[in-house]
Amino acid sequence: MGGFFAGRTLADLGQALRSGKETAQGLVERALDSVDPELNAFVTLDPEGAGAAARWADRELASGIDRGPLHGVPVAVKDIVDVAGLPTGMGSAHFDGHVAAGDAECVAMLRNAGAVIVGKTGTQEFAFGATGDVSASGPVRNPHDRARMPGGSSSGSAAAVAAGAVPLAIGTDTGGSVRIPAAFCGVAGFKPAHGAIPVGGVFPLSPTLDHVGVLAGSAADCRIAYRALTGPEQAAPSLVDPAPGGSGDPRGRVAWIDPPAADPEVVRTVRALFPDAPAEPLDFAGLREVFIAIEFSEAYDVHAERVADAPELYQPSLLGRLREAGRMPGWRLVRALRERERYVREVAELLDRYDYLAMPTMPITAPELGATEVEFGPLTALLVSLTSPWNVLGLPALSVPAGTVRGLPVGAQLITRRGAESVLFDAAAGLARKPA
Repeated sequence: MGGFFAGRTLADLGQALRSGKETAQGLVERALDSVDPELNAFVTLDPEGAGAAARWADRELASGIDRGPLHGVPVAVKDIVDVAGLPTGMGSAHFDGHVAAGDAECVAMLRNAGAVIVGKTGTQEFAFGATGDVSASGPVRNPHDRARMPGGSSSGSAAAVAAGAVPLAIGTDTGGSVRIPAAFCGVAGFKPAHGAIPVGGVFPLSPTLDHVGVLAGSAADCRIAYRALTGPEQAAPSLVDPAPGGSGDPRGRVAWIDPPAADPEVVRTVRALFPDAPAEPLDFAGLREVFIAIEFSEAYDVHAERVADAPELYQPSLLGRLREAGRMPGWRLVRALRERERYVREVAELLDRYDYLAMPTMPITAPELGATEVEFGPLTALLVSLTSPWNVLGLPALSVPAGTVRGLPVGAQLITRRGAESVLFDAAAGLARKPA
């Protein structure tokens, strides 16, 4: 938990770089020195490539070329996202030794913004799971308690930020895979609207639900990264304009969504941040059916040949899930896509009345590594219960630290309409200013 970047913001780092107090090369060295092998957050480090990129970033700054707030900043990338010349292993023996020929689109955008890629972070195998402890590279450990899971599937990215090894990391999110580990590891995680950040060069899990997202120490830093990954033409309207018809007050027009099954202490901790928000219902059970039908159908489409040809290369738990997915009847996907449109309309009507929705990110705190069942139900279903609806609907969702329960981090999840992302970041800033 004591890495160099713990508690350091992108604004602070940018000021230090531009004042000459730090260099990009020095920040890369600090990042590499801050990596704790026992956490298993990284599967690949690239000291040579990162060093060369950092030296170039320093030369550009010295010559007056400034690419923005990520210029010279060390960044980690989840290991289902291609980085040219580095392995993309997907946490699976299926891709042992595979090296990416080119950069994913989001990585190219990071480089264009001046960011320095220092390495690849651990992921649940093929990003199909939410615990962060099922991978050919072994489990990632939670920096707050190494006997506990970090959440997944962007487990290494969250752990690397939480441990202070990097100030920013890229993750992906199909059912909560940025927000789940953000909440368990006590950092901020942002899943933008579907398609806002391009997914080219990212190994698919479920294209209808897949999102690229960011993890950082604060919502403010997620906002900066989101700008860099969407470009000024796309980002400016959604990050500057208030929500259509909104009050402009991040404390107003918020609705509370009660979770269906959760640790009461987690609910109380997060609810205390929104004491006056009226409660609104959400059909979690129906949305879960839609989520499962889409995710399982599309995931099996991606993996059918590998399941048939080399099943032994999968982790046993993932192979079981894929075989279950292969038995799903086609009518369930047809029905799910129809139901999805109905839910899109219903939640849009709800967001016509509120600027944003609030709820816990996770219904529990981080369980122990290897757990499959907890007091409140089967773990796999529980972990995605509060996050997956917003993948089904493709809406922006932000998880921010909301305190602790029994010494473990708890996250608050904020959701809004596409194009109103500024509301989430402004609300998070207001929460951060609240007295403890």
